[in-house]
Amino acid sequence: MVINQYEVFLINLDPAIGHEIKKSRPCLVISPNEINHNIDTIIIAPMTTNSRNYPTRIKLNFEGKEGWVVLDQIRTVDKIRFIKKLGKIDINIIKKVKKIIKEMLVD
Repeated sequence: MVINQYEVFLINLDPAIGHEIKKSRPCLVISPNEINHNIDTIIIAPMTTNSRNYPTRIKLNFEGKEGWVVLDQIRTVDKIRFIKKLGKIDINIIKKVKKIIKEMLVD
C-alpha cells in the first residue's frame, strides 16, 4: 500500500490507554513522503466527529460528514494498522494543518 502525506486512511488505533483516541477511525497522514515511502512507521493525526473547538483541532467536511482533525493527538503508528485509503484533504485544510503544527512544535 502506497501512503502519501495528507491522505486519509482508516486506521486501527487500538489498544489505546486513558484519553487517547481509540478504535478504527479515519486518520490524516502528516509525515512527509520521505518517511512514508521508506520506513514502516507513519505519523498520523486521528479524526473524529465528536469534538470541541480547540486551537489544536481543525474542523472539516470529509466523506459528507462534519468532523475534526485532532492535532493534539498526533502519534506514530506502524503500517500494519492501516486498513484502507479513504481519500485526501483539500489544500485549505492542508494549510491549516501546517500552520497549527508549526505553532505547536516550532514557534
